[in-house]
Amino acid sequence: MFLCFHSQWSAGQSKPPKRKTTVSIVGDQFYINGKPTFKGRTWNGHKIEGLLPNSRMVQGIFDDRNPETRSKWAYPDTKTWDPNRNTAEFVAAMPVWKKHGLLAITLNLQGGSPEGYSKDQPWINSMFNPNGSYEPYFANRLKRILDKADELGMVVILGLFYFGQDEYLKNEAAVVNAVDNTMEILANGGYRNVLIEINNECDIRYDHDILKAERVHELIRRVKAKKRNGHRFLVSTSYSGGKIPQENVVREADYLILHGNGVKEATKIADMVQQTRAVAGYRPMPLVFNEDDHFDFDKPANHFQAATSAYASWGFFDYRMKDESFNDGYQSIPVNWQISSPRKKAFFDYLKEITGGLP
Repeated sequence: MFLCFHSQWSAGQSKPPKRKTTVSIVGDQFYINGKPTFKGRTWNGHKIEGLLPNSRMVQGIFDDRNPETRSKWAYPDTKTWDPNRNTAEFVAAMPVWKKHGLLAITLNLQGGSPEGYSKDQPWINSMFNPNGSYEPYFANRLKRILDKADELGMVVILGLFYFGQDEYLKNEAAVVNAVDNTMEILANGGYRNVLIEINNECDIRYDHDILKAERVHELIRRVKAKKRNGHRFLVSTSYSGGKIPQENVVREADYLILHGNGVKEATKIADMVQQTRAVAGYRPMPLVFNEDDHFDFDKPANHFQAATSAYASWGFFDYRMKDESFNDGYQSIPVNWQISSPRKKAFFDYLKEITGGLP
């Protein structure tokens, strides 16, 4: 069922290339290259310094390894799917996002539903082979995005696993192997601008116990234990919409990830932040929403505003809704990665208002 691709990845470098961008955490603030993000910035009385506004762009390296479903993702102009075009157009759009104040993008090595929400996922969008090794064709496209983010001073929140795709890993040993291989790729590349998200929504339908909410902290520990050239990657995992992180993750994670999907009232977003800070094991650390499909940016109270008011970073989740066009949605394949729809424009305009934009 798997399509096979062949390419080269320089995983055996003895000396990683010199990089421009390093993300770190000081207390509850994000720092880039030793300085808090948006230093000194406030908006409507709310502190912006140290926040990491982000957008869910998980399909940046998308490809479908199932020949039976691959044709579903054809571009409207060429009538064919092209994963290299997808990544090239993603990279071309990144400077525009950055100018509006977007400091972070969420990628996932097993993507996300190209339909927005899906019960069944017959496609196979995974960088990993069944034994946890990786396909270099995917890894090379990942490198292109990480390189551009490093050049621009942007952060990548890199998710490793996605429910509905983890099942293509044959067992728990393969999951662990996939984690180790990813850390090796990042270390060999010398990347310092990457935050790890073990899996998207660990409390959803995962096949492997080690990826479920009760045990995912074991993989967080594993990532934390890997240090190369004096550096280790900061790591966390996420939960489904409206859920509060559990104590086992709060005690181990470097930062905490929340999702706002399904949370109807903006005030509940601020409540989630306060509830998270009350979980046993919490200490000063950043809180990040990196998936929220609520907008209303023209209204005084919205999810972005509410998260910001509670001093939590907020992330835009945009998928193509029924009867919308190729220009709509950042998660629905094929993607127009430019600011090509009223909803995208509303987000980026609001982001620029909050952050003041960036060079």
